[in-house]
Amino acid sequence: QVQLVESGGGTVQAGGSLRLSCAASERIRSISDMGWYRQAPGKQRELVATITSGGRTLYADSAKGRFTISRDNAKNTVYLQMDSLKPEDTAVYYCNADNVVTYSGTYIARYWGQGTQVTVSS
Repeated sequence: QVQLVESGGGTVQAGGSLRLSCAASERIRSISDMGWYRQAPGKQRELVATITSGGRTLYADSAKGRFTISRDNAKNTVYLQMDSLKPEDTAVYYCNADNVVTYSGTYIARYWGQGTQVTVSS
C-alpha cells in the first residue's frame, strides 16, 4: 500500500526556518495535486498550500510570503519551505496527494501522510 512519508518537522525559534518533505513510499504513475495541511491543538485541520502536477500553487493567507511549496514529480515528493516562522504556526503538518495511480493500476482519490510536528517557540 502506498504511504506518504513526511520528514523535516521539529522545534525552532520564532523567525527561524524549517523545510518539510513528503515522499511516496513506492513508484507512482501519476499524482494530480499535492499539498500541505496543518492542525493545531483544539482546531480543525486547515489548508496551508497546494501544488498541481503542472506547478500551479495555492496558499492560505497565513502562508503567503513566508512559505513556499514545491514538488519533484520524478520523485513523487512535495516540499514546504517555511520561513519567518511564528508561534501560531505551531501544529501537526500533514501532506496529501490526490488522484494517485500506481504502476500496478491502483487508484486512490486521496492519501494522507502521518503528520509531522512543527513547534515554534517565542
